[in-house]
Amino acid sequence: MNLVKSIFFVLFLSLCSGATSWAQNASEKLRIIMIGAHPDDCDIKGGGTAALLSSMGHAVKFVSVTNGDAGHQTDKGASLAKRRLAEAKEAGKRFGVTYDVLDNHDGQLLPDLNTRLQIIKKIREWNADVVIAPRPNDYHPDHRYTGVLVQDAAYMVAVPNVAPETPPLKKNPIFLYFQDHFQRPNPFRPDVAVDITPVYAQKIHAMDAHQSQFYEWLPWIAGFLDQVPTNKADQEKWLAETRAVKITPEVRASLEKWYGKDKAAQVQHAEAFEVCEYGARPTEADLKRLFPMLK
Repeated sequence: MNLVKSIFFVLFLSLCSGATSWAQNASEKLRIIMIGAHPDDCDIKGGGTAALLSSMGHAVKFVSVTNGDAGHQTDKGASLAKRRLAEAKEAGKRFGVTYDVLDNHDGQLLPDLNTRLQIIKKIREWNADVVIAPRPNDYHPDHRYTGVLVQDAAYMVAVPNVAPETPPLKKNPIFLYFQDHFQRPNPFRPDVAVDITPVYAQKIHAMDAHQSQFYEWLPWIAGFLDQVPTNKADQEKWLAETRAVKITPEVRASLEKWYGKDKAAQVQHAEAFEVCEYGARPTEADLKRLFPMLK
């Protein structure tokens, strides 16, 4: 056997060993970390899935890479960051997840080494089985760079000499992307679609904790602040209506794959995820284990 064949043989054995490790851990509780650019990003893109996983006893953490100190029309700086941290913590309680907010300035995020090391440490500390983050193509630079930062961390989480003060992971997690609507350079591919209809009200109630965003800043920047109900009792109903995401034909097809055609036809609200090529490469059986609500 020549040198090249020997190297590939060793790599093959290593991959097989990793696959065996996944299978042996099938009965253990999962550890999922969702990483967004701002306090409320994970809530919007993965809150329903997080609520389902949490209700099943699995451990879920949300991480905001910035502190949100620029996302408001009147408030700003330290006072806004403090408010948004409190909102995130309350949302975490309502979802049943742990919520961390990193102290990086909103609107100034860059994919630099220091921030990459922060991401690596968070993934390692959580001992993540699954990491979910934005794709690196988005209208907002903070979203784009969060996607790049997580991609850059995908291999390094297992490298002992990178951020050596935090023990490396013994297995590379499976990395996925949140759903988005951007078409270039390539459209989102819904490899997994989750029916969140049973927890949609819980998702909206948790999102409601981000008062500064859903009832103030986002309506203001989008030009419909005058449409937000002033009566608190009506706000969650309004939020549920305006935040409902239309299920695309591609997501509907993914729902049919995982739930069957009859059950998929009944789904009113869904969240979808695309497998990232940079982490462990899951089989269909792996995805069913990592998203146990699909069974």
